[in-house]
Amino acid sequence: MKNILLFLSILIISFTEVYAVETQNNENWDKTFQKNDNVTVEKVYFKNRYGIQLAGDLYMPKNINKSKKYPAIAVSGPFGAVKEQASGLYAQTMAEKGYIALAFDASYTGESSGEPRNTASPDINTEDFSAAVDFLSNYKYADAEKIGIIGICGFGGFGLNAAAMDTRIKAAVISTMYDMSRVTANGYFDSLDEKGRYQLKQTLNKQRTEDFKNGTYKIAAGLPDKLTGKEEQFVKDYYNYYKTPRGYHKRSINSNSGWNMTSSLSFINMPILAYSNEIESAVLIIHGEKAHSRYFSEDAFKKLKGNNKELLIIKDASHVDLYDNMEKIPFDKIDSFFNTYLK
Repeated sequence: MKNILLFLSILIISFTEVYAVETQNNENWDKTFQKNDNVTVEKVYFKNRYGIQLAGDLYMPKNINKSKKYPAIAVSGPFGAVKEQASGLYAQTMAEKGYIALAFDASYTGESSGEPRNTASPDINTEDFSAAVDFLSNYKYADAEKIGIIGICGFGGFGLNAAAMDTRIKAAVISTMYDMSRVTANGYFDSLDEKGRYQLKQTLNKQRTEDFKNGTYKIAAGLPDKLTGKEEQFVKDYYNYYKTPRGYHKRSINSNSGWNMTSSLSFINMPILAYSNEIESAVLIIHGEKAHSRYFSEDAFKKLKGNNKELLIIKDASHVDLYDNMEKIPFDKIDSFFNTYLK
C-alpha cells in the first residue's frame, strides 16, 4: 500500500507543473465582459493527469495581501464556451469579492491543448476540474484547505461529478446545469428511446469509419449563422449570447462551429453523477425558473444528501440569463455560500 501511495504521489506531482505569463490590462483585454479595475488577471497554464496542458485566467483582488492565503475557486463552462465568456465573468466577480478565482478552458478547447480539437469527454472534462484544484492547491496565495468550484451549464454536471470524486473540493456552486451524458443518451426531456439511441449509435459509429478513412474528424452542426424565427426559444437564447457581440468570442466552439461529432459516443455510454449521492461537501445548485434545462438541476438535487445542500430557483430567469445577466446571477448568495463553507 505504501508503495502504491508513493507511486501515486509522484504521478500527481509530475502533472502539476504550473507557470504564469502575461498580466492582462486594458490594452490586451480579450473578454466578452467589461474589465473590473479592482481585479487583476494573469494567464496561467497547468497540466491534467492525462498530460493535457490547460490554459486559465487567474483573477485576484487588486489589493491582495501577499502575506496571507485566500479561499480559491475554479470556474469553467458553459459547454462549448471559453474562459473569456461566462466563466471569466463569474471568476472576475468572485475575485472582486475577495477570492482567488481561476477560469479555465477545458481540454481540447480554447487555449488549452489536446488533439483532436473540439472534443469532449465525461472523464477528461471531470478531470479538468481536479487539475484546476491541483493548481490552486499549490498556488502561493491560495489556501489549499479552502477550495471550491463553480460549474456552469454542461460544466455544472462535470463539476458536480468532480465533487463526488475529489474530496479537496469543499464547496460547489452548480449554475444552470446540463447533465451532458443524460441529454446525449436520452435527448431533451428523455425523449429518445432505446431504438432511437441505437440508431444514433449506428450513425456515430459509421462516422468513425469515415473519419478514420479521411484522416479528419467531422464537426457536428452548431448554432445557425442566422435565425429563421422558427427555432425553439432556447436556441434563440443561445444565438443571442454566442452569435452576437454580447457573448461572441473567436475561440468559442458555440460562437463559431460545433463539437467533434463522435464525442457523443462516450457520453452515451458513460453516465456522470453515478455517485453524487455520496457528496459530503456543500453544494448550491442554481437554475432559472424559465430555463428549458431546469429539470437537470432539480433531478440532480434530489440525489444529494445532507443539510449542506441547496437548490435555488431564480424567478423569471432563462438558461442563458445565468451566463451573464448581472441582475439574475445571485452573486451575493454565491459569496455567502462560499463564506459559510470555505472556512
